[in-house]
Amino acid sequence: MSQFPPLETRPYEPWDQLQSFMQDAFVAAGVPAADSAICTDVLLEADRRGIESHGVNRFKPIYIDRIERGTLLPVTNLEVVRETPTTLVLDAHDGMGMVASHHMMERLVDKAKEHGMAGGAIRNSTHYGIAGYWATMASKEGLIGLTGTNARPSIAPTFGVENMMGTNPLTFALPTDEDFPFCIDCATSIVQRGKIEFYAREGKPTPAGTVVLQDGGTETDSQAILDDLVAGTAALAPLGGIGDATAGYKGYGYAAVVEILSAALAGGQFMKALTGVDATGKPQMYHLGHFFFVVDPDAFVGRDEFRKTAGDICRALRASRKAPGEDRIYTAGEKEYLMWLDRKDKGVPVGESVQRDLMAVRDKFGLDYHFAFEG
Repeated sequence: MSQFPPLETRPYEPWDQLQSFMQDAFVAAGVPAADSAICTDVLLEADRRGIESHGVNRFKPIYIDRIERGTLLPVTNLEVVRETPTTLVLDAHDGMGMVASHHMMERLVDKAKEHGMAGGAIRNSTHYGIAGYWATMASKEGLIGLTGTNARPSIAPTFGVENMMGTNPLTFALPTDEDFPFCIDCATSIVQRGKIEFYAREGKPTPAGTVVLQDGGTETDSQAILDDLVAGTAALAPLGGIGDATAGYKGYGYAAVVEILSAALAGGQFMKALTGVDATGKPQMYHLGHFFFVVDPDAFVGRDEFRKTAGDICRALRASRKAPGEDRIYTAGEKEYLMWLDRKDKGVPVGESVQRDLMAVRDKFGLDYHFAFEG
C-alpha cells in the first residue's frame, strides 16, 4: 500500500508568505485588492487539498502571464444577463473567472436558503480554479453544491482522435456530519491538462493510455503531449479510456453534458471557440462558461438528517471489506482533508520550476519578498 500523505522532498513555503505575496502580485498585475484576495485563496485552497495541478503551480502561467498577454482582464466587470428568484446568469466580460464564480455562489447560496434550490451560469469567463472550491462554498453552509465548466478543447470523443471538449469537471460537494464534506472534484478525462503540466514541470511521464494520437496510438512524454495538444495532434482520452471496451463512452458522455450546460445555459461559446487563439494563431480571449446549482436539504428532509445520512453512508463505505494488502478505504474529500492536516503547519511544497516562477513574478513587479526556499 502506498503511503498517504506521501513523503515530501520539496521545500515548504509558509502559507502566510505565499498568501501575502500572491495578493500583492495580483494587485501589481492590475487586479483590485478585494478580488486578489479571492483569487489567491482559490489557488491556495488547491494546494491545501493536494490538487497541485491547480494551485501555486498555475499562478504565473495561467493567470499572471495571461493578464500580461491580454487574454485575461484583471478587472472583472460583471453584467447580470437574466435573474429570477431562483436563477442568475452573468456575463464576466473576460475578467477573472474566480471573482465571477465567487459572486455567483454567494448569490446562489442566499437564493437556495430562501427558495430551496437555485441555479446559475456564467458566460465569457476565464479559468475559475478548482471546481471543488465553488461546490464547497455551498457545503460549508450545509447545502449541496454542484458545478462544472468547459475549457480549452482537450478530450476526443469515443472512437475519435480530435480534441473537441475541455477536461470539463463535473463536481459535487455534499455536507456530512464529519469534519469534511463528501466532495468529488475531478475531470471527465482520465488525466487533466493541468496534471500533465505538473508532470512536465517535474520531469515525469504521463501514464500510458491517457492520451490518443492521430493514428490511434498513445504517448507518455509530458512536454510532447502538451505541445501536441496545442497543435491539435493529440487528445486526452475520456474517463474509461480509449475506445469503448473499458467504457470510455461514459466519460465522453459526461464531458458532453458539462460542455452543453456550460455553454447553453448562459448562451455562451463552446468547444473549438475556446482555444484561446484565433485562426491565425494569435492569442485571444477564452470565453469560457460555468454552471452552478445549490440545493438546501431543509427543503427535503432537513439539513441535520441529510448530513447524518451522508455521513453514515461514507462511514459504511470506509468500513467495508478491504482488498488484500490494503488497510484503508477512502471516500471523496477525505484525502484532501488529510492532506490539509498534513500541510497546515508546514506550508506549500514548491518544486524548482514553481520556485523560478515565483521569483520571476517577484522580480517583474519589483516586490520586496525573500522566499524561504532561497535560504
